[in-house]
Amino acid sequence: MNKNTVLGWATLIMIIMGIVLIGMGFFRYKDIAGWGFATVGLGFLANAWVFNALKGRM
Repeated sequence: MNKNTVLGWATLIMIIMGIVLIGMGFFRYKDIAGWGFATVGLGFLANAWVFNALKGRM
């Protein structure tokens, strides 16, 4: 596995985890903890976007 493959897998895993965390914040936790889960999920999606942008440049 080269660097681009590793970044591709990391991007996919982070997208899945981001969607899961946002879903947990939206469906599972209706109180203030849901805001935290959704915010962390958005952070995961932002990091996945950066990893995807780095593919091919490293």
